[in-house]
Amino acid sequence: MKAIVCEKYGLPSDLVLKDLPDLKPKEKEVVVQVKACSLNFPDTLIIQGKYQYKPELPFTPGSDIAGKVKLVGEGVKHLKVGDEVFGFVSKGGFAEEVLAPARNIFPKPPKMDYATGASFLMAYGTSYHALKNRAKLKVGETLVVLGASGGVGLAAVELGKQMGARVIACASTDEKVDFCKTHGADEGINYTKEDLKKSIKELTDGKGADVIYDPIGDKFSEPALRAIAWEGRFLVVGFAAGEIPKIPLNLALLKGCQIVGVFWGSWAMQFPNDNMQNTMELINMHADGKLNPHIHAKYELEEAHKAMEEMMNRKVRGKIVIECS
Repeated sequence: MKAIVCEKYGLPSDLVLKDLPDLKPKEKEVVVQVKACSLNFPDTLIIQGKYQYKPELPFTPGSDIAGKVKLVGEGVKHLKVGDEVFGFVSKGGFAEEVLAPARNIFPKPPKMDYATGASFLMAYGTSYHALKNRAKLKVGETLVVLGASGGVGLAAVELGKQMGARVIACASTDEKVDFCKTHGADEGINYTKEDLKKSIKELTDGKGADVIYDPIGDKFSEPALRAIAWEGRFLVVGFAAGEIPKIPLNLALLKGCQIVGVFWGSWAMQFPNDNMQNTMELINMHADGKLNPHIHAKYELEEAHKAMEEMMNRKVRGKIVIECS
């Protein structure tokens, strides 16, 4: 089988396309023939050795997959050969086939195509876990989403609206802000032109945001936190803008707020039944037409490096998909 391989930490141009041996499942594993795998920002960090998860070299990146079950290991009861599926893996998705724990693979709804399936679980799974389980977002609350035009950010915008919140989308260009409004955002802030703290305060009549969803970090986290409401929840999702910020802890005291970590992948592994419940709720929302991931572009497997470069250059709105076979 063909796979994209990271043989040394570096840039997308250092990735190589190789022929690797076909895979065999162990107990409670399946081999999935990959039809599509979407790109997530952590993929661009993992290949550089800059992410908290560092797979042993060499490895194949890619986590968000959709395809057909090729082989089934012992003890797997909910899947059979030929089933159309989607799910997530820790690595290996940018390949013609991938080995996956069966508990991370779900039957794909018939009306969901492979590109959508590969763009669905990590973005919506992360954001739903963040808003439902970690923030306990309530109807009528104000949700501020940083990096709102990206994969997880756009999912948070859509889910926030579905959960009854007023959503303020924050992004780096006016075009991205307008794009978020087409996906349900009530208001928008261009944080490269506007004072983030001041703008959030103005849009909330001085109260501040009840929940702040932050997948970007860097210089944006602190001013956003300074605009949080009393007893607000600040969700630490990631650091796509670069630096991991150092937050003055007195802000948590002064605001009476919570700074809450969101690590959906680890939670899903530790609490598979709860993750299954969330996944079924998300599938039902998609079936009802309430959730529709935006596909920014599609690339062939051998073009994976181009897809990563586009994401690293901050050109992506929604999701990029690698079509693998």
